[in-house]
Amino acid sequence: MAEEVMKSPGAWPARVKDYVEELKLEMRRVTWPSWPQVRATTGVVIFAVFAFAAYFAIVDTVVSRFVTMLFNKFTK
Repeated sequence: MAEEVMKSPGAWPARVKDYVEELKLEMRRVTWPSWPQVRATTGVVIFAVFAFAAYFAIVDTVVSRFVTMLFNKFTK
């Protein structure tokens, strides 16, 4: 890419313009979610984050107690 710019330094403005035009065209084709869909999926994400946090807290507690028990058993 850098070599192409160095070979034809006058061509990059046209390429940037083409890129921006194609970007605008593609953004018009995007179907954006409705506000109720955004709220619903946000709720699902928030619930999932808390569910995973609770799961990992429980697993961490269990593993921590098990490791502590092993250390106490083998160090006494």
